[in-house]
Amino acid sequence: DMCKNYLDGNVKEAAKMQLDIMDLVDKLFIEVNPIPVKTARNMVGWKVGSLRMPLCEMEESNAQKLHDSLARYGLLK
Repeated sequence: DMCKNYLDGNVKEAAKMQLDIMDLVDKLFIEVNPIPVKTARNMVGWKVGSLRMPLCEMEESNAQKLHDSLARYGLLK
């Protein structure tokens, strides 16, 4: 929707949408990608499996921040 708004010329609405999700975007980059993205997908129920070496699980405090952000956006089951 954000990209469609932008491409349709609704730049202000697209910018608002992006700003509205910045907390989640920040949490998705809290550690080296793809670690947070894969962790988030598993948290929301899209089972994508575990990380492969040399990647490791997120630090517990960062995983909690990601979980809390997902919950704030109503993305957890």
